[in-house]
Amino acid sequence: MTMLIERSIEQLIEWSTERLIERPIERLCRFIALALLGWLVPAAAEPGSELYRAHCSACHEGAVPKAPHRTFLAMLSPDRIEEALVSGSMAAQGKALTGTERHALIAYLTGAAPGQVADHAAGAYCRDGAAAFDLAASPVSLGWGRDYENSRFFPADSVDLAADDYPRLALDWAFVFPGVIQARSQPMVAWGHIYVGSADGRVYALRRESGCIAWQFQASAEVRTAIVARSAEVAGSERPLLVFGDLLANVYAVDARSGELLWRRKVDDHPSATVTGSPSIYRQQVFVPVSSLEVTSAAEPTYSCCSFRGSIVALDIASGAVQWQTHTVPQPAAPTRANRHGVMQRGPSGSPVWNSPTVDRRRGLLYFGTGSNYSSPADHTSDAIFAIAMADGSVRWIQQKTRGDAWNMGCVLADKSNCPEENGPDLDFGASVFLQRNRSGADRLIAAQKSGWVYALDPDRGGRELWRKRLGRGGIQGGIHFGFAAAGERLFIPVSDYDDPRIAQPPGSPGLYAISAARGELLWSAPAPDSCAGRRGCSPGISAAISATPDAVIAGGMDGVLRIHAAADGKLLWQFDSVRDYQGANGLRGRGGSFGGDGPVLAGGQLIVNSGYGLYGHMPGNVLLVFSRADPADRADP
Repeated sequence: MTMLIERSIEQLIEWSTERLIERPIERLCRFIALALLGWLVPAAAEPGSELYRAHCSACHEGAVPKAPHRTFLAMLSPDRIEEALVSGSMAAQGKALTGTERHALIAYLTGAAPGQVADHAAGAYCRDGAAAFDLAASPVSLGWGRDYENSRFFPADSVDLAADDYPRLALDWAFVFPGVIQARSQPMVAWGHIYVGSADGRVYALRRESGCIAWQFQASAEVRTAIVARSAEVAGSERPLLVFGDLLANVYAVDARSGELLWRRKVDDHPSATVTGSPSIYRQQVFVPVSSLEVTSAAEPTYSCCSFRGSIVALDIASGAVQWQTHTVPQPAAPTRANRHGVMQRGPSGSPVWNSPTVDRRRGLLYFGTGSNYSSPADHTSDAIFAIAMADGSVRWIQQKTRGDAWNMGCVLADKSNCPEENGPDLDFGASVFLQRNRSGADRLIAAQKSGWVYALDPDRGGRELWRKRLGRGGIQGGIHFGFAAAGERLFIPVSDYDDPRIAQPPGSPGLYAISAARGELLWSAPAPDSCAGRRGCSPGISAAISATPDAVIAGGMDGVLRIHAAADGKLLWQFDSVRDYQGANGLRGRGGSFGGDGPVLAGGQLIVNSGYGLYGHMPGNVLLVFSRADPADRADP
């Protein structure tokens, strides 16, 4: 792990120095270190450490259930912490600090002082009339909370791109997210705008034609989920809503026309709880997957690991009121044994839900996959597919695919005091389950795992396995990582098979694969080319979610290259190397990097995608890219 972090920090220093990104180098280095482990920088090494220990550590090291763990504090922007200490939820504690002390504390936590991140140019905001909203332009169905089956398939009538249009795609405009090193909130196209979240907690409404900012909303922390759009009745009137979650396990509903907050709900009080998978909406219910970063907190040998339990929470769309919560681990963690530092361990725990739940309207069920347990004993809920009732959250069936998988970040350190006895292999289900109906009218569930295995399950027989197919070697970063796509009887599966420098592994099979939904038979393959040529943080393979149309499959690689393949045979139709500098429509300079997390969106002749995934050794970046078809003479220069 030390080697991985050193490589990441060197990469971030080089990138920051060359590209002059608005946030200081120190913040970037601390961000990657703390995001990975949350404790690597010694407390006495920086000014503000004594202030943290005196005023913050008693609550933010896990002792107070509702206090975000220190890992999360390092991911917040300096301005957000300043606001909390001056006028927000921590104002009472902030009164004990002078302005100088407050800024020293914030700099210790984040590596930067308030006001150091450059904001958008004045011309970035839409002028009078330019921000008009077209309520007739309904949201584009795309998966990750928007279409019920999670197919990530864009029908021809919404795409407005024919097969011969893809080679003509050219960059139309770019938008730069200020002061961040990753862009991983999947955009939503609706009502004439592109809605997207940022790692600094801002959510933007951008005009589709130009990228001008119609409005921006500030959440409490990074918005990693997709922005899910749906019209619903709130306070007696029909309103266009946007629903999303943040890194502190808050879920928001805002008015799509103005960014006005309609409601906000904390969905889990565990100090390490987070919302990373996109909420799914059906009728008047919002289904929120809850995951956690306790897996990183456990790297500290004196941390009492672990107590988080993954869950699905159902909210009322009009008010945000909690209707029910179903935990993946049925009972709270109980004390098990003391580690060699004398710290009591607890379990079972974990089984987080990283993916967006799939809605089965016919059966009234939700389907989702879970991650590994965090502590011993490993139980039957980890690395499993769940079916639960939408009405009350009752569990109908569980199908576990990897037994005995308990793992946390303590397993990759020299001091493995908190590593569970099972020690992995950490083979989560990170991708959403796909509900597919075959030609005879029967349904099957398709699930894909970080192990490299793809499964077909029978929803009417308790998830009984129909077939399985292995496409990758698998590993901590996949295998199949964030999401696959489907079109009819074809499944399109991206394989990461990241070569982790910490682990001796056989050769992987990174690339893109098409298999039949009926039996899992291989239809074609497109192995990932090794185009890194010494580029730092670059690797072949596809970790990010992909998308499909009737003609094409769109996939962004960890090498920073966006590629479009023919759906019929996998032939490469077009590619774009995103690792370059951009002048954003908002007046800022940015840069592309690895593709990670979210996937491409297609709507009305546009291809929209984020570039940049500066975590875990990959290439940082901070841009939203919008492409459209163009003649060669009209191609935009980034």
